[in-house]
Amino acid sequence: MIKKHSKEYLETLTPYRAYEMLLQGNGRFINNLKSDHDHLELIDQTREGQYPFAVILSCMDSRTSVELIFDQGLGDLFSIRVAGNIVNNDILASIEYAVKYVGSKVLMVLGHTECGAIRSAKQGITDGHLTDLLNRIQPSITKAMLDDKEYLFEDKVAYANVENSLEEILTRSKIVKDMFENKQIGIVGGVYNVENGQVDFFKNLTKKMKGDKQLVDTQSKKELTLD
Repeated sequence: MIKKHSKEYLETLTPYRAYEMLLQGNGRFINNLKSDHDHLELIDQTREGQYPFAVILSCMDSRTSVELIFDQGLGDLFSIRVAGNIVNNDILASIEYAVKYVGSKVLMVLGHTECGAIRSAKQGITDGHLTDLLNRIQPSITKAMLDDKEYLFEDKVAYANVENSLEEILTRSKIVKDMFENKQIGIVGGVYNVENGQVDFFKNLTKKMKGDKQLVDTQSKKELTLD
């Protein structure tokens, strides 16, 4: 049996199944069916190396810890956190390291409702280094004003900001773009609702591959239904 926290495990994991693991994990989270993570055992399993199946760019908001939101344990996720889940060179380098050199199978950008960075950008706040960061969110505010689509949560700027970050990653990183086009990684955009814990996986660019089987939630014993 292949150990979860190993190079062999990542090599056999498909991008679509990695996406399903995030989907399933959030389902457990919102239903309070958390996995029993043995932290001491996980420390022992990961002491010689790390093999996270996903890399997630999210906001620094204290309510949006991705390990909790997706019910994952030590060594399961690369978590990149910055106010407003914006993209810069250091973040691109971190993502490239995760997918190319470690082998993470899915890249996710996760925004959230009631984002303080978005609210500050809307208010036009300028102060110290915040000025440059909030300026990066302004295009999302404009984009949301022109967006007539309906979303699960009523926060169009949060959705637009995730889309803009995804577009910037694919535009600026040849490594990520090439791996995505070669179906080596999947890409997902989501928005987390701070009021109920649910993630809207509104943009899933991850292709289902031959051999992918539907995961069964071991907590509820119910098969996941995916659109």
